[in-house]
Amino acid sequence: MTLKRTVGILLFNEVEVLDFAGPFEVFSLAENADNNKYFDVIIIAENQAPISARNGLQVIPDYNFTNHPDIDVLIIPGGYGAEKIEIHNKVVIDWIKTQENLAELTLSVCTGALLLAEAGLLAGRSATTHWMDLDNLASYPDIDVISHTRFVDASDDTCDIVTSAGISAGIHASLYCIEKLIDSTTMSATARRMEFDIN
Repeated sequence: MTLKRTVGILLFNEVEVLDFAGPFEVFSLAENADNNKYFDVIIIAENQAPISARNGLQVIPDYNFTNHPDIDVLIIPGGYGAEKIEIHNKVVIDWIKTQENLAELTLSVCTGALLLAEAGLLAGRSATTHWMDLDNLASYPDIDVISHTRFVDASDDTCDIVTSAGISAGIHASLYCIEKLIDSTTMSATARRMEFDIN
């Protein structure tokens, strides 16, 4: 039986839908040859109340900051809620710091990178985000901002951290993380099932 990792996706009001739904789909579909899933994917919010994502989609979190299980893979999506609201929320920023330290791998999607930057987790690293917010990310000290790329792996001996560009790039980055955590065969099979072109 496959030992499952827990993927925790942070949610907040005005989160970009595909930023979290794309990675949710990728990690949920990844399985071995015996159809055993590699990941349990859970949704976490500061409070366990319905979240109003961009354009009104309502989502009910599985857990809040105080009752969720240990997270192996942390996913930080973006959107208006990240760059304009949660970036000023000390509770969220502190939670991200704590979870990144505990998780095996952290992935940000779109302007979720700004939350990682605000938490000081991208200092001394390369990173990317949505093309409209590259200058915003570059306003943080000591971040090598990379443009014209789908994702950046800035992992080192201290942590595994991947940032991705806007919205749909989160799917590509999630598939890359599947390859990083499992293998290229699983990544290719997951991409094929989703009919996602990884080339």
